[in-house]
Amino acid sequence: MIVPANDEEALLPRALGSIDDAVAELHRSRPGVHARVVLVLDACVDRSREVAARHRDVTVVEVDRRCVGAARAHGVVVATADVAEADTDHHWLAGTDADCVVPPDWLVRQVMLADAGLDLVTGTVQPDDELDAESLNRWHALHQLRDGHPHVHGANLGVRLSAYLAAGGFEPLAVHEDVGLVERIRASGAACLASSSVHVRTSGRTQGRTPGGFADYLGALVAQGSLTG
Repeated sequence: MIVPANDEEALLPRALGSIDDAVAELHRSRPGVHARVVLVLDACVDRSREVAARHRDVTVVEVDRRCVGAARAHGVVVATADVAEADTDHHWLAGTDADCVVPPDWLVRQVMLADAGLDLVTGTVQPDDELDAESLNRWHALHQLRDGHPHVHGANLGVRLSAYLAAGGFEPLAVHEDVGLVERIRASGAACLASSSVHVRTSGRTQGRTPGGFADYLGALVAQGSLTG
């Protein structure tokens, strides 16, 4: 599992706590499956490393790229350093963000879908109650939380390692690195599924770390409400 973070000490505890629970559930449900969690601290100047140190099963690496695409790509390299080329079909990459909360069965569901032969799973996200109720209702009106949904979120993504490598991996982009990867994998003819069964909650903040990212999108929804209200 790959988790990029940029100065997320406030939200990182709940994110890593939920990941701990998901890993524990995976081990209970599928004891033969090994999970490795790689947290990529990108240009962090806060106490994110201290927060991560409380989670002994998390591998922490630090980069200074200020680029989520580069951070995700570096996390994959670290997580798969000991995977033989002939074995990439048997490894699965799960990705979320440091401001998200994954459910306990998040990894179990991804492993089940991987076992069913899928190469790519794009899940759904939903902002938490940090977003005001009116803006959240507007968000729901624009999003489809169903199987076959059209959305792509790096905060909720699963991909077979072989498909990831064949598509060239995450590009070093500050935004939409997830969309580019998904487009290339889909174009390759790989087995893909947009699933509502793989769902996470993300921060409803309207000021984020990445210009043009999800927080900016939510901020635009809030501003839209202010203009029409």
